[in-house]
Amino acid sequence: MGILNGKIALISGVASKRSMGHAIALRLANEGANIVLIDKYAKPNSVIPTDKEWGGLDEIVTEINSLGKEAIATVADITNGKEIDSALTKAVNKFGKIDILVHCAAIRGPVMTPVIDLAEEDWKKVLDINLNGSFLLAKAVAKNMVARGVAGKILLIASMGGVKGMPGSAAYCASKFGVIGLAKSLALELAKNKINVNAINPGSVATNLRDGLHEEMAKAERIDIEEARQKDYQKLTSAIPLGRVATTEEIANLVLFLVSDQSSYITGEAINISGGVN
Repeated sequence: MGILNGKIALISGVASKRSMGHAIALRLANEGANIVLIDKYAKPNSVIPTDKEWGGLDEIVTEINSLGKEAIATVADITNGKEIDSALTKAVNKFGKIDILVHCAAIRGPVMTPVIDLAEEDWKKVLDINLNGSFLLAKAVAKNMVARGVAGKILLIASMGGVKGMPGSAAYCASKFGVIGLAKSLALELAKNKINVNAINPGSVATNLRDGLHEEMAKAERIDIEEARQKDYQKLTSAIPLGRVATTEEIANLVLFLVSDQSSYITGEAINISGGVN
């Protein structure tokens, strides 16, 4: 009997092999939850050679089934309210409710681009996906929980970029500051419904989120992309007190705690998981 036995968890941003969403889906399923998977792409493209055979959403469903739990997957754009509603309808028709939302979907946007050089369309795209998408998905799930009387858990993945500014990443930071504000406000609104809302702020994590940067580095320096990845991670590691980037499994462990009954008295918080970076 896992600590999430009988729970239904909806997780966004899961289809990439090295994503936090993928690790979180497996962690929650291991603890007894049935899983609803949402991603804009059934099988995202990847520049990493070891990802080429990855099956995306269908493969994650198979992995969860192998753990003895049920899963359904839906392709949906989180910036589109109608697509979110359709995905929720499918989930509720299958499982009857949603107990847990873990919202991971996000993009990094331009890196090392000063505000004075940042294109308006790039700014709007990052804010639309990272902040507006968080609003639309959290609103839809919260509304469903309230209507069904579910004492649920909503967890938004923010970032250390939502705690402090980073030069060259204004759009990403602004979006993640906004996600934290959304989580804190929603927590106060839903406390009377016994719905806990929190955010977590990962620091540097070995995921697919920086693949675009690594591809640019590889081309500019004429090295292969794996070498570019390791070079970037070494640079990041130099500023981390624990001396390494996080694994997606470590993020999933914190998520599990915050969506379980073990964190029943925690709401309205934005918790750093950064290896000591403040």
